[in-house]
Amino acid sequence: MNNDINSSRALTELLEYIKPWRRDYYLGSLYSFLNKLFDIAPEILIGVAVDLVVKKNDSFVSSLGFNSISSQVFFLGAATFVIWALESTFEYLYLIKWRSLAQKVEHALRVEAYDHAQKLDISWHESKMTGDITAVLNDDINQLEKFLNNGINQIIQVSVSTISIGIIFFYISPLIASIAILPVPIIFIVSFFFQKRLSPIYKRVRDKAGDINASVVNNLIGIQTIKSFMTYIPEKNRIRNLSNEYQKENMNAISINSAFNPVIRMGVLAGFLGTILIGSSMALNGTLAVGAYSVLVFLTQRFLWPFTSLSILVDDFERSMASSKRIFNLMNSEILIKDSDSSLEVENLKKDINFKSVFFKYPGGESLFKNFSASIPFGSTIGIVGDTGSGKTTIAKLLLRFYDPNDGTIKIGKHNIKNISIKILRDRIGIVSQDTFLFNSSIRENITYGMGTVKNEDIVKAAKDSYSYEFINALKDGFETIVGERGQRLSGGQKQRLAIARAIIRNPDMLIFDEATSSVDNKTEQLIQKSFLKLKGDRTIVIIAHRLSTIRNCDNILVIRNSNVAEEGTHDQLIDQKGFYSQLWNIQTGKKLT
Repeated sequence: MNNDINSSRALTELLEYIKPWRRDYYLGSLYSFLNKLFDIAPEILIGVAVDLVVKKNDSFVSSLGFNSISSQVFFLGAATFVIWALESTFEYLYLIKWRSLAQKVEHALRVEAYDHAQKLDISWHESKMTGDITAVLNDDINQLEKFLNNGINQIIQVSVSTISIGIIFFYISPLIASIAILPVPIIFIVSFFFQKRLSPIYKRVRDKAGDINASVVNNLIGIQTIKSFMTYIPEKNRIRNLSNEYQKENMNAISINSAFNPVIRMGVLAGFLGTILIGSSMALNGTLAVGAYSVLVFLTQRFLWPFTSLSILVDDFERSMASSKRIFNLMNSEILIKDSDSSLEVENLKKDINFKSVFFKYPGGESLFKNFSASIPFGSTIGIVGDTGSGKTTIAKLLLRFYDPNDGTIKIGKHNIKNISIKILRDRIGIVSQDTFLFNSSIRENITYGMGTVKNEDIVKAAKDSYSYEFINALKDGFETIVGERGQRLSGGQKQRLAIARAIIRNPDMLIFDEATSSVDNKTEQLIQKSFLKLKGDRTIVIIAHRLSTIRNCDNILVIRNSNVAEEGTHDQLIDQKGFYSQLWNIQTGKKLT
């Protein structure tokens, strides 16, 4: 993704992102804090119980005013019950709060990231693999949700346990406390070392996961091609190789993380042995009370043992930060095509269109237009023809502001299109592309896509004007027919005519047909041409085509060559010029070339 960020910045951005739920965050932190305090209290009560057995009426409990042994025992029992009840209560509360927070953040992130992705420029989408974007919106957000579920709670509880038990240790015996705490700095240094090594590995793990996802999505989209060429085995091998790469990176992370745990355990063992050896010696010579010694033994385990889970915590943290990087890299990607502060809410686009000295090249590509100029009068039907790669489709993309010129201006009437609201621009310009995309919903929903409530008579009229009503009416479910994913239950010509219906039902001021007849049969082409004739009138029609038969009846035809308009005129005028257009016509009509 763009503007790659590191783990610390990813964490900072995550904490900044969850600010709207700071109340949940603070309450979850409080519940985790209180749960851990009450979780370590039973170990203290064990020491108090031992003190009671050893000292009887001289015990710590008796100093609280409980004179009889029975009252002391009752007090310990009641205290144990209350502490366990509170510990369980706060565990329930922090589980609810952290999981609730994780769900809220997951939901908001997925929606916001998706919304940002769909607002990003066409150039951004063209440079990314769909499967990789899908992996960010699904897998990476799910990975982050897992960390929010329990990761922050673990960090809080380890911190609280370390600090509170450390204070108790120093209160009872500074010497033993020093010995018990000695391994802690070493554990943190080792943790930092392993975290630094794991961070780039987990980034590669998430990237490899994105590659797998991208390939799987791409193959499923192209399953017909795979079946046609019987490439099951090569594609399986490709997925296997990608999966092997993913597995290799994951195993690298696992091996490093696995080496982390024994190092921590050795540090824990050193601290535990030190406490037992020195503490027992002090208890035997009377410098340390037996009850206090019991507390230290039990708390040493509580103090050091959580560090054994540090490897899992570091693993979860780095996996989550790797996912966070990918999520926030997407969300930080700049939207280049956007409204200016002075965007105009013009009433309509029923104006002449003028390209003046336009320079344009695709990101990372060679210059396509150099000083390109052309005029499209309002209400005219304009044909655009040229070699493959000459920039015909780019004209449509520039008019819709999928891209902006590098230099020069495009005006609709007196207004630079950069100053016209993008919403109005795209609402008032209808486009029918060569690659028609239909959603897996009904014909009715596809025709009215993006519109609110539409009168049935308007839907029927759009279907009739696009010459699709006849085939729709012949279907069992008519307008309620589900077209299948990408419209796969319909023929290419049927999909094209539905795309025309979807464009014209909005009654746009301009209609662009981009190679709308390139992949249809002659009969369907004839029907689409009839649609063009029906649609002429109070709108501009731009027809981009390779088939010259599609544009021969246009009011004017622009021939694009060498980054500019090489020829211009009606069909008959261009034939008489005996230039490039005339040559193409002869080729397509089968005439002998001279």
